[in-house]
Amino acid sequence: MGTSLLAEAAADPAVPPAALARLRDFLVANVRHHHETEDEELWPLLTAAAPEAASALDALSEEHRRLDKALDALAAVALGDEGGAGDARLALREAAVEVRDAVHGHLAAEEPVLLPALRERITDAQWKDFSQRVIATTPPVAGHLMIGFLDEVGTPAEVETVLAGLPEPVRPLLDGMRTQAADDLRTLRGTRP
Repeated sequence: MGTSLLAEAAADPAVPPAALARLRDFLVANVRHHHETEDEELWPLLTAAAPEAASALDALSEEHRRLDKALDALAAVALGDEGGAGDARLALREAAVEVRDAVHGHLAAEEPVLLPALRERITDAQWKDFSQRVIATTPPVAGHLMIGFLDEVGTPAEVETVLAGLPEPVRPLLDGMRTQAADDLRTLRGTRP
């Protein structure tokens, strides 16, 4: 969702460079965090429970390394205050398309391996422990966008389950984060309130 949004928003000259930069920085930090937690924590857990999945998980880790190169290229695109016009906006769009395509291809390869292994081999307690570690280490970069994307795809109960692990000092900030996310997402989509 976010990778597609960045690729589309980069092509719209009306989208301010600051909004593009926030989404770009959010995606780079969070996509990287996502696959690092898989490689470092989830894959060892799955390999211990399902040794037959080791080679498939190794292949997914190799995809993560390729994705890192695309994320590096995306992060390296400089956006100026003048609207990111011309070459910078084109470079951002091209890098965003590369990341989007890599993420979508990766998910298509990952889900058939990961979902059955999780269902069949990982206990609810193991999943809860892993999930809490992921939440606790999630990068704060443009964190409001995480709340906005969760609100768009989850039911209120699902969102609350995901957000239950937020540190208590952050919980009073959720309404403001939701408002900021809604504003940013409208801007990125070229829609106005």
